[in-house]
Amino acid sequence: MRANRSYRLLHTRSRRRPASLDPTRIDHLEVVEVASGEVVLFWDLPAPEAARQARRLREDLSRLDDLQFLSRWGEE
Repeated sequence: MRANRSYRLLHTRSRRRPASLDPTRIDHLEVVEVASGEVVLFWDLPAPEAARQARRLREDLSRLDDLQFLSRWGEE
């Protein structure tokens, strides 16, 4: 089963201003288990880096299965 069936990515922005106008903005990324609602992985990153990380996470969620996804991202 693909990881995007078991996990959901939440990207929370700390401020409403665009990252290009607010270079100090820190965004929060969470990977949440759908069945339990528990946070499995999380990151606090500068906004541009968070956007790139979210894109990579979404790609891996749709491409990998559950165990592959956790082994890849759980170690970083």
